[in-house]
Amino acid sequence: MNILVIDDDPAMTDLLKLLLQPTNSRVFTAYSGMDGIAQIRQHAPDIVLLDLMMPEMDGWQVCKEVRTFSTVPIVILSALDTPGLVAAALDAGADDYLIKPVPSSALIAHINKLVRRKHIEQLKLRTLPS
Repeated sequence: MNILVIDDDPAMTDLLKLLLQPTNSRVFTAYSGMDGIAQIRQHAPDIVLLDLMMPEMDGWQVCKEVRTFSTVPIVILSALDTPGLVAAALDAGADDYLIKPVPSSALIAHINKLVRRKHIEQLKLRTLPS
């Protein structure tokens, strides 16, 4: 599985790489929204873990832009725990919203759920009669 982590905090991206090691995934990192969008186009990851609070281009803007060209599952990882912000992130195109710090087992379970759902949807599309 290919996972892209978009977060402007290198300590957080390093921590997420450690937490995701048990999944045997390939983890890519981007430290800005623009770089993250470019990496989504380049690597076509199976899932994106996205921080909301970033300079220049925040997570809401990244979600909206990604949704113009991709259906990749996006999980917001944020310290912000305000219902209105959660709703705004989901409305912007995020598939899930988790509050930092999140236990690694819960994070991995959410990732697996979304990737499994995406693969099932792709299989269904391939088997539909034309």
